[in-house]
Amino acid sequence: MSILVICGATATGKSDLAISLAQHFDGEIINADSMQIYRGMDIGTAKLTVEERQGVRHHLLDVLDVTQDSTVAWYQESARQVIDEIESRGKRPIIVGGTGLYIKSILDELNFPDTDPHTRKSLELELEKIGLDAMYERLQKLDPAAGIAIDRANARRVIRALEVIAITGKPFTANLPREESTRYPDARQFGLVMDRESLDMRISARVDLMWEQGFVSEVQSLLNAGITEARTAQLALGYSQIIAFLDGRMTQDEAREDTKRATGQYARRQETWFSRDARITWISPVQPRFETVLKHLEKIN
Repeated sequence: MSILVICGATATGKSDLAISLAQHFDGEIINADSMQIYRGMDIGTAKLTVEERQGVRHHLLDVLDVTQDSTVAWYQESARQVIDEIESRGKRPIIVGGTGLYIKSILDELNFPDTDPHTRKSLELELEKIGLDAMYERLQKLDPAAGIAIDRANARRVIRALEVIAITGKPFTANLPREESTRYPDARQFGLVMDRESLDMRISARVDLMWEQGFVSEVQSLLNAGITEARTAQLALGYSQIIAFLDGRMTQDEAREDTKRATGQYARRQETWFSRDARITWISPVQPRFETVLKHLEKIN
């Protein structure tokens, strides 16, 4: 029984499709959103509530505290263990999310070198001297594809990519496998795509709803829980803007509008990343999503 993957930009409706497929195929869902792995980050990540999961079992949700940093290597190992466990019970694994590097880490073999303390320290000192923007611009020049995959606000991942480049002498993404070197050759990937104007409207409405649902209060609770003690969680879309608001660095209206702007930019990076994978079957808004997936699977079986 092949693994199913539902991917695409934020706010395109991946979760709803995944629930329908899981119910049809007696499947279980594996989260591939790098921020939904954190406990307490619910409203701002559009995490489905227990009721919205409609009895479908979900994995790799709420598995880390916001004081912990995640890594691709940790996620890869965890997700593959979950796949084995789901298949051992005769269920179908359905991977759902918009973090492209996480999905690729499941399906393919990533060959990143171990960290080098001297190189890492040198880069961290340089970061302190010239700032994150300059480091990110360097990464874009050395490896434009990595610039797409990595958020410019995520210092830890920018530094890691530059470290890999320094150690290997090759672009960070050169360590990613070719598409044919997949671990799960029978996996079927489906991507949800939407025109830019419609997606921007959905993002704006989603962010407004998050504020109405108590997003600011959620972030305040996470500040009390130590979200700023680690690097990853506090950089999440919306969370970093609300932290800036609560710190007095921007108004609440500015935080909300900047969340919409940053989310739109992230969606475009997601589209660019996924568009590079020829294995993905794309589904447009005019197509009935559930039926399109079933028809495609029938053709290849």
